[in-house]
Amino acid sequence: MGQIVYWTILRAAILIPLLWLIFDHVDEKFWWVILIMSVYGIIIHPIVVKYKAFVETNKEIIENSLCSNCRHFDKSAVVCMKYDKHPTIDNIPCDGIAWEPLSGSNE
Repeated sequence: MGQIVYWTILRAAILIPLLWLIFDHVDEKFWWVILIMSVYGIIIHPIVVKYKAFVETNKEIIENSLCSNCRHFDKSAVVCMKYDKHPTIDNIPCDGIAWEPLSGSNE
């Protein structure tokens, strides 16, 4: 998930100066169209595509692993907060030793 945020910030940091540079060279009636299309095409669309791929890749871990029922597991980042490691299908960071069930208030 961090890569999605990193690349979004990087794309925005590159796109904003480029749009600022072409502002004087484009007619005003086309400026808003160029702005909206470039922000969508260069920033928003890649975020959506990468997020869908992230969810699909980690679907099994989020729904069917021992970690998904642990209070130390962060579903949004697919990470064990206690060990600061990403679980996989084959590898649970704590090997089940530090597993603690979710309490009713933390769900």
